[in-house]
Amino acid sequence: MDLRQFDMPRYLSVLPLFAALQPAELLRLAQGCMLQRYARGEAVYRTGEPCEAFHVVVTGQVKLHAIAPSGQEKVIELVGPGNSFGEALVFTDKPCVVNASAVTDSLLLGVRKETMFGEIAREPRFALRMLAGMSRRLHGLIHDVESYSLHSGLQRVIGYLLREQSGSDGGEGVSTVSLPVSKATIASRLSITPEYFSRVLGELESAELIEVDKRHIRILDAQRLARHPMQ
Repeated sequence: MDLRQFDMPRYLSVLPLFAALQPAELLRLAQGCMLQRYARGEAVYRTGEPCEAFHVVVTGQVKLHAIAPSGQEKVIELVGPGNSFGEALVFTDKPCVVNASAVTDSLLLGVRKETMFGEIAREPRFALRMLAGMSRRLHGLIHDVESYSLHSGLQRVIGYLLREQSGSDGGEGVSTVSLPVSKATIASRLSITPEYFSRVLGELESAELIEVDKRHIRILDAQRLARHPMQ
């Protein structure tokens, strides 16, 4: 992608967060945004650094993660194209509390803190949309805590596959999940080991519920898969 030809106002207009803005507002907002490429593994920000912008993933994939003193990594969230992260951090005026890193070569759009505050002052509805986005993320985190506390590793894997399925793939009840990152990263996101994740996929494939082809997983019958932990 040639960044010189990137139409920033047009791109902003298709994002849910900015869709209600008028052309003049989009143009003003675009002037306070920045595009930056990140190579696979490159840090967007680290714990303890100041947070001067929130980001939207244009292409690629970003992981939000924490690192224990032992060096073990816990993936908190995976953020794909069209989704944003870091909104809440810019309001706290405190250092970042998590790390953000590109897990594939990525292009990110950064919205500077002062630009966001300016739009909130001009248009209160913008603040409401920001709050709605942060509320959805909080709801997701609560769902994660509930899942880790009450659901088995098998149920977590099945739940992930059912959430990520991309629709019909040519057969009745057949859909596909294409893992956007490595199985180890997905396993960390689900708070299980990579070995256990692979073992569960093998068990589900043996039960003829899925077919695994590297990072592509075909769900042969979503209803049977959903019932599997209770069978």
